[in-house]
Amino acid sequence: MLSRIRELWTKALLGVLLGAAAGFLAYQAVRLPRPWLFAVCGAFVGLLVVVVVFGYRRSVRLTDITVSVPQFSRLRFAVTRDGQDVAWKLFVEASTRIATQPVADGSGRVREALTSLYSLFAVIRDLLKDSQPSRQGGTDPAVEHLAIAMLNLELRPFLARWHPALHDWEQANKGRPESAWPDDAACRAELADLQKRLVGYVLSFGKLAGLSNAAEVLTAGVPGQSPVRA
Repeated sequence: MLSRIRELWTKALLGVLLGAAAGFLAYQAVRLPRPWLFAVCGAFVGLLVVVVVFGYRRSVRLTDITVSVPQFSRLRFAVTRDGQDVAWKLFVEASTRIATQPVADGSGRVREALTSLYSLFAVIRDLLKDSQPSRQGGTDPAVEHLAIAMLNLELRPFLARWHPALHDWEQANKGRPESAWPDDAACRAELADLQKRLVGYVLSFGKLAGLSNAAEVLTAGVPGQSPVRA
């Protein structure tokens, strides 16, 4: 509560200072001897207003959203336009990979699934690194916090266990089919559990991005699969 009050006072003070600066520039402009100088001064004031308004619109709180996420139960987010953009990118990246698409027993290859998850980890990490942090007010978590939790609590432990295990077996058993790997069934079982948890994260990204039908989008085009419950 106190942080939000301080945020409001900070914005009010900033508005007063910017208004005073614009008024001073306008006053100086009318005293300029040449018309083109007046135009230059007016253009500067206009640019200042556009930058301030755009920055405010990017950081302004859109709405409070509560999502259900594995390992965190329910989290309340104050979504901004910056956060909405990041959430949409995360939803697209995660929903179009093996992370949320089931691998049936006896079909597909675990190696391909692990490679896809490893690639997803790198893509999300680079996406977060290259994006500007969401401007947040108060103590509510940002969408980036949810993405980092998915990387560190879900993808990283799974990959740390199974990626080197399969690699070592492949190196020692070149030419043998993957189905001969003694841990194939155990890895597939943990992969299925991981995918179920990742669905919760992905649906949350969709909800934070403003999608009203994230579950339908997630399962679109998957034969025999019912929409995932949000």
